[in-house]
Amino acid sequence: MHYFAKIIKEDNVYLVSFPELPNVNTYGATLQSAIANAAEALNGTLESDFERGFSLPEFIEYNEPDFYAIPVSPHLEIAYTLRKLRENKSQVEIARALGISYQAYQKLENPRKCNPTIKTLEKISTVLGRKLEVQFS
Repeated sequence: MHYFAKIIKEDNVYLVSFPELPNVNTYGATLQSAIANAAEALNGTLESDFERGFSLPEFIEYNEPDFYAIPVSPHLEIAYTLRKLRENKSQVEIARALGISYQAYQKLENPRKCNPTIKTLEKISTVLGRKLEVQFS
C-alpha cells in the first residue's frame, strides 16, 4: 500500500504534497531527503488519523514524472486491513472466533500496538475467510 507524493523543486528546495491528503506537506534539501520526509509525514499522519477513527483515503495511482510512491508502514497497513476486513463484525466477535481476548484483538487494530505473528495472521485470515499473502518487494 502506498500514496503518491508530488515533489517539485522550487528555489533549491524540494516541496512535497499529497493529492489525497491535502494537509500533509513537507520538504527536503535533496530529492532523497524530501522522499524520506514524505514517508515520515505520511505515516505519522495516517497513524494519528487512524487511531482517532478516521478512515484512510483511497489511494490513486499516478504515472506522471513529479509523483513518487511513498509506502505506508507495514504495521499501519496491517491494522488498517484488519479493520477494513472485519466489516460489520465487532472486535469481540472476531476475538471469540480466534479464541483470544477482546483486548488482544483490539491491539491488532491499533497501529501503535499492532505486532502480530504470522501464525496470528494465518488464524485471522481463516476466521475472515481470506487468503493471507506475505511478500517482500
